[in-house]
Amino acid sequence: MVATVALGLLAVRGRGGGGGGLAEWSVGGRSLGTVFIWVLMAGEGYTSFSYLGAAGWGYDYGAPVMYVVAYMSCGYALGYVVGPVLWDYGRRHGLVGISDMVAHRYGRPWLGAAVAVLATVFLLPYIQLQITGMGIVVTTVTYGAVSLEWAYFVAFAVTTAFVVVSGLRGSAWVSVLKDVLVIGTLAFLAWYVPVHYFGGYGELFDRLAAEKPQWLTLPGHGHGAGGGGGGGGRLGTAWFASTTVLNALTVVIFPTTVAGYLGARSADTLRRNAVLLPAYNVLLFVPMLLGMAALFVVPGLTGAESNLALFKLVVDSLPAWAVGVIGVAAALSSIVPMAVFMLVIGTMWGRSVLALAARWSAGERQKTASRIVVVVAGSVALVMTYAAPNTLVRLSLVSYEGMAQLVPMLLLGLMWRGLTVSGAVGGLVVGVAAVCGLVFTGNDPVWGVNAGMVALVLNLVVAVAVSRGARRWGPADPDGRPDGEVLGRDPLPEREAGPVVGGSRYYRS
Repeated sequence: MVATVALGLLAVRGRGGGGGGLAEWSVGGRSLGTVFIWVLMAGEGYTSFSYLGAAGWGYDYGAPVMYVVAYMSCGYALGYVVGPVLWDYGRRHGLVGISDMVAHRYGRPWLGAAVAVLATVFLLPYIQLQITGMGIVVTTVTYGAVSLEWAYFVAFAVTTAFVVVSGLRGSAWVSVLKDVLVIGTLAFLAWYVPVHYFGGYGELFDRLAAEKPQWLTLPGHGHGAGGGGGGGGRLGTAWFASTTVLNALTVVIFPTTVAGYLGARSADTLRRNAVLLPAYNVLLFVPMLLGMAALFVVPGLTGAESNLALFKLVVDSLPAWAVGVIGVAAALSSIVPMAVFMLVIGTMWGRSVLALAARWSAGERQKTASRIVVVVAGSVALVMTYAAPNTLVRLSLVSYEGMAQLVPMLLLGLMWRGLTVSGAVGGLVVGVAAVCGLVFTGNDPVWGVNAGMVALVLNLVVAVAVSRGARRWGPADPDGRPDGEVLGRDPLPEREAGPVVGGSRYYRS
C-alpha cells in the first residue's frame, strides 16, 4: 500500500508537482500513450469483481458468467469507433467528461449538471463495492489479522491520497503495478489450481461434465438469485445476448471509460488500444474456471460466501507469502477502478454542478472543487459501507442498467442532429423509471431479456417520437437545427449568447 501511494504521487513528476489545469488532473493532459491507456482502461475494467464476483458466479451459476467476456470484447470493438469520436469531440471543445459533452451538445448547462448528479447516483455503489471487495480480500488473505473495518479505511485512504494529488495520471501509473501483479498471479493460479487439485484441466472438465453438467451450459445452475435479481434458471440465451448488447453499448459511454478516452494522446492511440484490450479478457477466464473448480474443493458455499471461492482455494493450499502477493493484486484491483470512479465524480461536479451554481469559468477553482468532491464522494461511500451497506448494494442492482439509459442522449445525440432536448430528457426519464420499476419489483429478466435492454428500447422510442413531434409541431428553429454544435459540423452561428460555464459558451435559440 505504501508503494502504491508512492507510485501514484510520483506520477506528477515533471508536471509542476500536481499543478496545471483541470484537464491535466482529470484526463492526464490528454497526453497518455498506448501503454498507459491500455493499463488504465484494463485496470478500470478488471475490478475486485474479477477476483470475487467472477469466481462466485462461476461457483453459483457456471456458464452465464461468460457474459462478462462477451460484453467487454464487444464493447472494445464498439470502442474502436466510438472512442475516437468522443475523443475528437472532447478535444475540439475542451470537454473533460460526459456531463460536459451533454451540456455542450444541447446548449443546456443545467442538463449537464443533471447528468452529473444522475451518474453520481449510479457510480457511488461501485465505489462502495470496491471498498467492500478490498475489505473482504485483505481480511481473508491476512487470516483475519486485519479487520474489515480497518481494511475499508485503508482502501479509502490509499485511493484518495494519490487521486487528489495526481488525478488520472496517478491512476494510470498505479495500474502498471496492478497489471504486473494481476497477470503474474492469475497466470500462476491458472496452472497451479487445476494441476494441484485435479491433475490438469482435462481431469477438471471431465469431472465438471460428469458431475456438474448444468454449469457448462446456459442457463447454468438454477439456484439463488442471478444478476440483477433474476434467478439462475432464467439466465438463458436471450438474457445472455441482450445483456451482452446492452453492456457493450453502456461500457463505451460509461463515465470512467470516457475519462480514459479523453486522456489519450491521439485517436490512433485509442484504436490501437481497442485492438489490444480484448487480450486482457483472457485473464477473466481464470477466476471463472477456478470458481467452478472450487465446487469440488470447498463445496457447500452459500450466499455471499461463494464470492470467496477463489481465495478459499488459495488460503487452503498456498504458503502465507504467496497468499499475500495474490491478495495485493486483488486489493489493487479494487483501488484502481475506485480511483477512477472518484476522479470522474469529482470532475463532473467541479465542472458542471458547482461551476453552474457558482458561475465559475475554467480555472483552478474548478480543479480545487473537484478535488474536494473526490474526498466527499469517497467519504460518503465509506460511511455507507460502515453504517448501511445494503443501501448502496441494492442501488447497484440498477447501476449499469441505469447508466445504459444515457446512451441515446449522448451517442444518438452526437450522431443525429434531430434529437431535441425534450426528446433526450423524455427518453432518459422513461428509461430510468422503467429500469427501477422492473428491477425493484423482481421482474429482471423480463421474458428472459435483460430489463435494462427493455428500458433502453422504450427510451429510444420516446426520444425519437418526442424529437420528431417537437420538430413537426413545435416552433421553428431559425436554421432548422437543434441548439449546440453537433459532431462533425461547423459551430452554429451565435444567436442569443448564454452563460459561460466551465469555459464553454452556450447558446439559446
